[in-house]
Amino acid sequence: MTSYTDKGEKHEKGRFLRFHSLTFWVGNAKQAASFYCNKMGFEELAYRGLETGSRDVVSHVIKQDKIIFVFSSALNPGNQEMGAHLVKHGDGVKDVAFEVEDCNFIVQKARERGALIVKEPWIEEDKFGKVKFAVVQTYGDTTHTLIEKLDYKGLFLPGFEPPLFKDPLLKSLPQGGLNFIDHVVGNQPDQEMVPVAEWYQKNLLFHRFWSVDDKQLHTAFSALRSIVVANYEETIKMPINEPAVGKKKSQIQEYVDYYGGPGVQHVALNTSDIISSITNLKKRGMEFMSVPSSYYQQLRKKLESAKIKVKENIDKLEELKILVDYDERGYLLQIFTKPVQDRPTVFLEVIQRHNHQGFGAGNFKSLFEAIEADQDARGNLTILTPNGESDFM
Repeated sequence: MTSYTDKGEKHEKGRFLRFHSLTFWVGNAKQAASFYCNKMGFEELAYRGLETGSRDVVSHVIKQDKIIFVFSSALNPGNQEMGAHLVKHGDGVKDVAFEVEDCNFIVQKARERGALIVKEPWIEEDKFGKVKFAVVQTYGDTTHTLIEKLDYKGLFLPGFEPPLFKDPLLKSLPQGGLNFIDHVVGNQPDQEMVPVAEWYQKNLLFHRFWSVDDKQLHTAFSALRSIVVANYEETIKMPINEPAVGKKKSQIQEYVDYYGGPGVQHVALNTSDIISSITNLKKRGMEFMSVPSSYYQQLRKKLESAKIKVKENIDKLEELKILVDYDERGYLLQIFTKPVQDRPTVFLEVIQRHNHQGFGAGNFKSLFEAIEADQDARGNLTILTPNGESDFM
């Protein structure tokens, strides 16, 4: 693993402040939003649709503390852009929005450096104030919306109104306890990770924050490489992954195959109490990856000689199947959901950090072995033959 201290060029102006929201393009926005509310502890925040004057696209906005997800669907037959996206990718993250200062400056610099500007800066307003937007293209069909809140005091963004319906069941369910978006991971085809990471460095003035290669991240069957890029203040972290050649198909390659190209693989949600969060989310019926008991047997032995002490009860972590990664300064706790749609593409991570800014590299082998078991059940764990072709198990 490599951590980087050089933050590169600092913006004269035009800071990236934080993740603003993630927009998913889905087949049925109402039902998708309900799933995340019921299973992951979100609540309805805002709505835009036929009743608010939006005739083409409906959007249901949900929130949990500082995390905002938007689920959007086409309202009319023949919406070619959203229809083609859905056929190709299935339900997935279309846009990762950043809250910024001086949107015009960021767009100008990105354009000068060669970025594709999907939509030049524009302003929307309602009775609560004004917001400036712009959209830039990143990997695959994914975009970044830049959002500058000029003086906006509304619920979400101009054009959105309070939800038409609030599910009374949600109040009776245990709290999710998730606080903010920790990082958003983008999967790339082989050999495309470095160019994508360099795109963020060149066009958005992000810098390399962390990286790991396939010599460190591998099992007996598959491997990956990862570069994490971040904004200057390091409030936004974007890991960029690619598969590496192994004996069988990497889960990164499985994602790329089923998503139809590069895209957001998973979204990590930070919590200050992962034991309570996962206990409650499992009670709500959320399905998580599992690891064998041998992982915790090995963990207990390793921690005996470790320089750090894990405060949480290891027996409880084992019961909930929460993973632990650590170095000499601190540790993190993490767990991953199963894919949140039928295609084995997008999933979620819940993470808690204790003075540790890594991404769980020490858990790669255990996590990938669990994922490979699911891949095998799906018939997607393949053996690569000497001529590069794949034989299904």
